[in-house]
Amino acid sequence: MADHEITARMGELISAAAQNGTLKRAVLSKPDDRATVKCVITLRKIGKSIAAQAETFRADNKALHENSPLDGIARLTELISGFSQVNLLTTVGDCEYRRSKSGKCVILGEAKLSRALQSGNAPTAEIIDNNRAKKRILTGDEPFLRLLDVSDESGRVRDKKQSKFRQINRFLEMIRDCLSHLPTDGELRICDLCCGKSYLSFAAYHYFANVLGRRVRMTGVDLKPDVVAYCNEVAKKLNFDGLEFLCGDINEYNAGEKVHLVISLHACDTATDLVLGKAMEWNADVILSTPCCHHELNHTLNCAPLAFIAEHSMLRQKLCDAATDALRLKLLEANGYAVAALELIDPEETPKNVMLRALRKKHFESSSAEASRLRAEYEQAKSFLLGL
Repeated sequence: MADHEITARMGELISAAAQNGTLKRAVLSKPDDRATVKCVITLRKIGKSIAAQAETFRADNKALHENSPLDGIARLTELISGFSQVNLLTTVGDCEYRRSKSGKCVILGEAKLSRALQSGNAPTAEIIDNNRAKKRILTGDEPFLRLLDVSDESGRVRDKKQSKFRQINRFLEMIRDCLSHLPTDGELRICDLCCGKSYLSFAAYHYFANVLGRRVRMTGVDLKPDVVAYCNEVAKKLNFDGLEFLCGDINEYNAGEKVHLVISLHACDTATDLVLGKAMEWNADVILSTPCCHHELNHTLNCAPLAFIAEHSMLRQKLCDAATDALRLKLLEANGYAVAALELIDPEETPKNVMLRALRKKHFESSSAEASRLRAEYEQAKSFLLGL
């Protein structure tokens, strides 16, 4: 089969998945045009009709949308021809189209997927309603977003800050999911450790104080005096009287009272461990922390059974990333928390997308057999990785 026929065949597969409702998405990557980043094709409900919507992401942070009929094989083939890789994801299986530098085309997994698409009893994929308003906690028009330059004066989220806006909203959704683990009345005590420019501090304070109407006393702590001064100035302009920022080492910071919620976004390397250590020391009811870089274990990993992974530098780093966060969760668990590793935001937007969530158990006894077992599991895992 000629290369152009293989490209057309990929268009036929996407069209077939679209027509029988099994198309989850087709991701077109490695574009020929440097001004393009990628294109994603999904099913969309537009009015009373279903269309295949191609969303093309540009290097200037803009996105272009094009709707085609489900049987629009010619247009799909034309789109594919501008990319060297296409991953087709359906409810019945996946396949991958590749075009080499010499122009040679191949589809991996075509036969199996083709049979599955013709089976006639495939589960349908979710179809997004194009007219449905996105249910976000923030609209973009909030004063703190304008002062932090996420939105312009009219309340429109700036193109280059769309990813940050989605990240902030997702973080607030995760806070919302934890409300049942926080006190329902009285003043809420919140700390944002290694707060940086404090997008999350302002967002969390706004959510609790302005959206939920709670009394809040919140402190952001960071080592950079210029950043802290800037954040205090913004808080003053917003009349966020319960929000303050302090310059200092979080290891030496004393909250002085019960802390209900500890948050942290992208504290670098072992700073995340300091954040979690402080939160456990305070017996915080809820901990939400998104780690940043993971270097320490990469330097100290000494585990013969995992050498077949660790000998490859890229895989070693991925292993250390996952193992570090797993150890952190195990330590939190051993200190009385129910834990989970969650996806903060689409990994295509940022690789730093793991959220560590810890919810304090109400009746956990540090002297119990369960606590001893969990501590032993933590020490055993740590010893395994470090060769102790």
